[in-house]
Amino acid sequence: MKYSRVYIESVGYELAPIVVTSSELESRLKPMYDALHISPGQLEALTGIRERRWWKPNTRISEGAIAAARKALRERNISAADIGAVVYAGVCREHFEPATACQVAAALGVHGNAAVYDTSNACLGVLNGVLDLANRIELGQIRAGLVVACESSREINEIMIRQMLAKPTMENFTTSLATLTGGSGAVAVLVTDGSFTPSRRPRLLGGVNLAEPQHHELCRWGMRLDDPQNHVPYMHTDAVAVMKYGVELGKKTWEAFLKELDLTTDRIDKVICHQVGEAHQKLILQTIGIDPKKDFTSFEFLGNMGTVSLPVTAAIAKERDFLLPGDIVGFLGIGSGLNCLMLGIQW
Repeated sequence: MKYSRVYIESVGYELAPIVVTSSELESRLKPMYDALHISPGQLEALTGIRERRWWKPNTRISEGAIAAARKALRERNISAADIGAVVYAGVCREHFEPATACQVAAALGVHGNAAVYDTSNACLGVLNGVLDLANRIELGQIRAGLVVACESSREINEIMIRQMLAKPTMENFTTSLATLTGGSGAVAVLVTDGSFTPSRRPRLLGGVNLAEPQHHELCRWGMRLDDPQNHVPYMHTDAVAVMKYGVELGKKTWEAFLKELDLTTDRIDKVICHQVGEAHQKLILQTIGIDPKKDFTSFEFLGNMGTVSLPVTAAIAKERDFLLPGDIVGFLGIGSGLNCLMLGIQW
């Protein structure tokens, strides 16, 4: 995939207000830790995550997405009337139907001749949404579009903590650990054809995606249907296998990415990876031969916010002058499934 007239106009984000430390979660799990003789501090030691964010109780998913979208539009002074598509790409949603994108579009005032829909692909949702809009722009169908997402880890964390305390086994601890890395936040990526203002903005060069769906059972988040009267959410992750096969897929995707965009590793100035945790970050960078100094991370204080993690991390990196004009930046995304998607952007 290559693009000639697609720009990342702005990225708006909203961080959940409640900071939850790893030590706080472990204090709630003390009966399990005592039963299994687990020393405190393991959650941070194994993941590198010190804290994450939670929304306040009963916060609606659409609220965060709307707030982030308004920031993205306000930053570039682009109106709702200019938006040709609104794509909601989060894992968390308001309802099965209608599309959560409809609530966001209504709040923004987007209507009429605009595409409004949801898309879903685990942690890759926002990047997939960017590509959807890029294709529409490249074809001349729209001038601008918004990809929005909001993720909430509070509810699934509360459920998993109760389940871990009810069944304090080592197997339950290891398969639930990844759930406790989850964070909460919202993001909106404004994608345009560059015709609104003459100012400089990042240009989407292109990207590559590869899939190995034979690994679709390694990480699952859904509803248990054992009791039709009591559907209970669950999350199960084989973290070791996800890392092993995910990094292998990441290496293949990286090689295809460089070939597609006629780049070399040395020509990549900066990278923003999906924010899984410390072990994954170190291994993927080592595998593809990227100096850790070229990477910017946020998982230490925001955790894994799913679809929101990579674009929010990029926005923070920009605010802190890590991403500089002219940089060739790689967005390196991976999601359950397994799917891997890498985008090249000239900042």
